[in-house]
Amino acid sequence: MDSSVVELPLSGVEHRAFMMPLMDVPLEKVSLAHPDEVATFVTEKRRKEHLSGRYLLGIALSEWGCGDLSYVEVQRDEFRAPRLAYIQGVWQRTPLPSISIGHSGGHAFVALAPPEIGIGIDGELLERELAMNAFDLMAKGAELEELRAHPQHAMRMWVKKEAVQKAMGLGMHLNPREIKLSIESGKQIISIGNSKIQLDYYEYNGYRIALATTPQEGRPLTEEDTLLQDTKAAMEANPEWGVGCKTNRNSL
Repeated sequence: MDSSVVELPLSGVEHRAFMMPLMDVPLEKVSLAHPDEVATFVTEKRRKEHLSGRYLLGIALSEWGCGDLSYVEVQRDEFRAPRLAYIQGVWQRTPLPSISIGHSGGHAFVALAPPEIGIGIDGELLERELAMNAFDLMAKGAELEELRAHPQHAMRMWVKKEAVQKAMGLGMHLNPREIKLSIESGKQIISIGNSKIQLDYYEYNGYRIALATTPQEGRPLTEEDTLLQDTKAAMEANPEWGVGCKTNRNSL
């Protein structure tokens, strides 16, 4: 593993999390970055964040046990949430882990979990503070009043809520005011609708870091997945069924 990469203490039995400083990583060394997407970035800062995050993702996947990453790409769903998928035409079915990527204050963050678990990670520098006029954008009711009474915990609340938004795969489509948290707790379990979210918070290496995990449904089926499933079903239903040419040796 690259010496600049640190595995975070938030890593657990079912998930792992990593961080590293942002670096000027050449595009050709980042197999999980798409040149067309990188070309759309207006600022060098955004390019550096993106390439560092994808580079760290590659290292994290290697640590996870994934092999040849040339068969894998990062896709985004309708909520812009990133997920791993096999490149079309590869015909692979081995489950790929859930992922979360973030960057802040000169570092990139990546978290991985089994495919049946949604995961989200967020980090902010300990020295960074949240302006009080932004409190009502992230909390309401009794939670907002408690936050105003203890403004020193605002950024702690913010990274927790961002981690939950990512784990749910919704980003800002999930209003942070609807995420109810204990203001001081480091570990807690919360409910949103029918979902249970495990939330962990840690202060490490000059950062506030939050990691959220929640059970999730399997990834949507691709056309290749459907074809493979149909092929398997046909073979199970008819042992004589096969793909391609058959040769009857007795007729030769």
